[in-house]
Amino acid sequence: MLPPRYYRQTNVRLLKYTTTRVGCHREVAVSERSPRLLDRVRHALRLKHYALRTEEAYVGWIRRFILFHQKRHPQTLGTPEVEAFLTDLAVNQHVAASTQNQALSALLFLYSTVLEQPLTGPLTSVRAKQPQRLPTVLTREEVRRVLDALAGVHQVMAQLLYGSGLRLMECVRLRVKDLDFAQRQLIVREGKGAKDRLTMLPDRMLAPLQTQLQYVKLLHEQDLRAGCGMKEALDGAIAATRPGPAREAQHGDPPRDRQHRQDNAAQLSNRGHAEFTGQAAEQW
Repeated sequence: MLPPRYYRQTNVRLLKYTTTRVGCHREVAVSERSPRLLDRVRHALRLKHYALRTEEAYVGWIRRFILFHQKRHPQTLGTPEVEAFLTDLAVNQHVAASTQNQALSALLFLYSTVLEQPLTGPLTSVRAKQPQRLPTVLTREEVRRVLDALAGVHQVMAQLLYGSGLRLMECVRLRVKDLDFAQRQLIVREGKGAKDRLTMLPDRMLAPLQTQLQYVKLLHEQDLRAGCGMKEALDGAIAATRPGPAREAQHGDPPRDRQHRQDNAAQLSNRGHAEFTGQAAEQW
């Protein structure tokens, strides 16, 4: 067989592709490689409907585990290697207890679900110390000062986080149809654990939300004129079977890159104003 440089790809298909020798018309069938380990991890996480950020975190920890053991395949490793990795996190990298627990959860998922090779025996790795700290609780006047220091959409988001008890990404992903002004309530869809729930909508949020809805409607119309339509925001098979709702303002979500920009901007804005007013930034 000639070296790879003498071959070129001529046809790509789902399960295999053919290559042709330069200067000759002989076709050689080449089987597709099996999926890579990290792709199998992503596939298993999505089958179980894990959150996107959980998927990113788990894949990151599994990659670090492989690199820690000089790129050896996890199937050739076991409990001692997992213990060594977790001990290194606690002793040499000084990670928090929650960080070490997340790494452990990622590795347990890898071995039990993806590789179907559960770890045997108890883990005796050095565990990161859980600090005992008192929470910082803001008074009503301090919360009011922080909220008044914000402006625009970031102020509306912070008020919803505080007044309705929303998580940050739950607030970013709110849709128009999730607002129930008549009954003064919000519908949080696919929150933590992929669960829906109802929460309160404060009276003082009615006017700011109405203003925000007018702005979102104009932005949605601009997206439609630009040919975007926010169709990619619909999940699952709905995007294929019902393309219409994606182009309706009450169903559309912001595109994912815009969601992440809003997420990051809201965090930076809230943190900056909390520090400016002399309050604990971790509250936001």
